[in-house]
Amino acid sequence: MLKSRYRVYSEYLRNKHGCKVYKLPVNLPVTCPNRDGELGVGGCIFCGESGAGFEALPEMIPVKEQLERNMEYIGKKYNAKKFIAYFQNFSNTYMPPERFSHYLDQACMPGIVEVYISTRPDCISDRHLAEASDFVGRTGIEATFELGLQTVNYHTLSRLNRGHTLAEFIDSVLRVRNAGFGVCAHLILDLPWDNMADAVENAKVLSALGVQQVKLHSLYIVKGTLLARLYNEKSIRLVSVEEYARRVIAFLEHLSPDIVVQRLIGRAPEEETITANWDTSWWKVKEYIEEQMEALDTWQGKKFSYLGGKAVRKFCEE
Repeated sequence: MLKSRYRVYSEYLRNKHGCKVYKLPVNLPVTCPNRDGELGVGGCIFCGESGAGFEALPEMIPVKEQLERNMEYIGKKYNAKKFIAYFQNFSNTYMPPERFSHYLDQACMPGIVEVYISTRPDCISDRHLAEASDFVGRTGIEATFELGLQTVNYHTLSRLNRGHTLAEFIDSVLRVRNAGFGVCAHLILDLPWDNMADAVENAKVLSALGVQQVKLHSLYIVKGTLLARLYNEKSIRLVSVEEYARRVIAFLEHLSPDIVVQRLIGRAPEEETITANWDTSWWKVKEYIEEQMEALDTWQGKKFSYLGGKAVRKFCEE
């Protein structure tokens, strides 16, 4: 029996750094071009006023102080020694490159071994990447860019009011990878306008692009959003947890076995959502998916056979 049926993020970090590594959320005073009028107003239809950084400290606290406070708490609680500075909320490259460099420098402190930068695919320029390269060269701290895609279905992206299509994601992945950085893609596999074919195509596109990590979560209905209004009006229907599990498993089966899976399901604050994770604990959903994979005797990459000229492979076999 396989030790794990997918490439687990915590195991990847432990093997890489020799011990358990903890993420420390960082909240910057930034917004998003889809909220401030550059591309649109109101943001994506699923995004609340506070964005995604619900566990972070207030944005007015300097980066170094946020990291020190979180490091002290996590370090004492778990005897942790190594950390990742996670620039998490909104679009963390939606700023002048020099200001971006300033925030990166504040994350250079003992114990920080990596920096993760969460942003939109249309918010990364070559100048931002040059600043990140300079930071890595000066400090030896690695950097990974987390890109919010949600789905490769560009029709669904339009419905979500993302303000970008698949093309911008492909462009950003190629730019980030060519600059020597890792890429993590964020996906929601149970969007109301997507189906199983979209879940599989998500895996194929990420694999073809050579994305190194992926982060999955189910669709949350955050209070006060356009999505919440559609949900209350019964204009959209959420899939069952069983269907979500089927989509995750199909996604993993078609995903390159080299890609690290940061998570199968996420978390959301109960007080800010109408519904999230079928009103059950995130870890119960995770365990259910893993149990289904065990029962089906399946694993990540089981159906990863579609790249490299599949149709002519028979002519090339010796």
